[in-house]
Amino acid sequence: MIQRQKGCNDIFGREAKIWKYVESVVDATMEKYNYNYIRTPIFEATELFHRGIGEGTDIVSKETYDFVDRGGRKITLRPEGTAGVVRSYIENKMYGNPNQPVKVYYNGTMYRYERPQSGRDRELTQFGVEVLGSDDPLTDAEVISLAVNIYKMLGLKEIKVNINSLGDNESRNNYREALVEYFKPHIGELCEDCQMRFEKNPLRILDCKVDADNEILKNAPKTIDYLNEESKKRFDEVKDYLDIMQIEYEVNPNIVRGLDYYNHTVFEIEAKVKGFGSNNVIGAGGRYNGLCDQLDGPQTSCVGFASGIGRIVMALELEEVKIPIVEDIDLFLMYVNDDEKKYAAYLAQELRLAGFIVETEYNNRSLKGQFKQADRLNAKYIAVLNSEDLDNNEIKIKNNKTKEEDIISLDALIYYLDEKINASLDEFDDYCDCCDDDYCGDDCHCGDDCHCGDDCHCGDKTHDFCSHDEEK
Repeated sequence: MIQRQKGCNDIFGREAKIWKYVESVVDATMEKYNYNYIRTPIFEATELFHRGIGEGTDIVSKETYDFVDRGGRKITLRPEGTAGVVRSYIENKMYGNPNQPVKVYYNGTMYRYERPQSGRDRELTQFGVEVLGSDDPLTDAEVISLAVNIYKMLGLKEIKVNINSLGDNESRNNYREALVEYFKPHIGELCEDCQMRFEKNPLRILDCKVDADNEILKNAPKTIDYLNEESKKRFDEVKDYLDIMQIEYEVNPNIVRGLDYYNHTVFEIEAKVKGFGSNNVIGAGGRYNGLCDQLDGPQTSCVGFASGIGRIVMALELEEVKIPIVEDIDLFLMYVNDDEKKYAAYLAQELRLAGFIVETEYNNRSLKGQFKQADRLNAKYIAVLNSEDLDNNEIKIKNNKTKEEDIISLDALIYYLDEKINASLDEFDDYCDCCDDDYCGDDCHCGDDCHCGDDCHCGDKTHDFCSHDEEK
């Protein structure tokens, strides 16, 4: 039997519905922030990642899927999304668009050859955003707020934002010199990779997975102590905007990015989820003003972040967050003979086009078997097609929960179902299940009714408006 490859997963059933729900929340949030979807190829020229991510990094040296195609071209399956977006920005001359900055988001599969473990696969799906063409500290704060709001709207409660600043080139150079002086007497105590990094880029030592718990790394100088006045001022502005947006954060000087093109703001977002273990980071990002010109494009200020959908789904399940996914159908059509089966096919088509979730029988089960199938599908209503009723232009509808039956005209079927199903949707408790609070009667992100009362779904404080009702 052929089996799936190690580190790859089949996503199906209820998990697939949760996955699609996460993607729908991402799409809806991006629309509110005015980010446009971008789709780049799954594979690119190997040079893009070797230059864009950096030679000597673990991703390029150990984790990329590299191959030579039939034309002799060196190809790499994308291990992350940023490099491809920047390549597209340059190749399609988006920098010439008068509408600046360019704000885009992506959602797609990435590939990294690493040892599979919980929450870390060889084939993974990430969504991320990139803002290209603005150096304003407000864009840094906006990207962080966007990520936080997505996590909170999905129902994750304990979200922690850790931020730091690498400063400008002058600050980075000063910090680099301090690291060289610090690591020089200890370099023999670190792994071979770190010893190589010491010569090329000592900042990458701080990203080491082997020596992550080594006291030498823990006691290394901190970037924030080497910021010049201009970089300090910029970092303060980012924090001021986060305060204005009511985004809670903590300055964590241990967050770094070893790649040369990163500067100023870097951040990681943690989800405190029981069962996640120590690796609880679900999203990370930062400012990378040096990547575009490194890829032969114009000097462009950029900031972005990325997040793994698989890890978000895992967090939602561990937190037992109630997800508004559809796990029932509106109507199951039953039949006995071939003429009734043909009419079931016709009626299912008409009702589906009218917006109802409809199923019928495909395996020639007996009526008893069809009733069991309707129960397995959580059908709200059941219709047993009867030739005599159909000749009279009538149909018998049964509420599968109350067992009440009605005989109605076929011409009125759509109106009947519309009234009954919409009425059942209105039978909510006087609170929103996702946040246990009063509701105002509008649609909520969780599928229940949206509330505009004391607490908002995106936090603990009252908002002046409900994001699901633009008139408020």
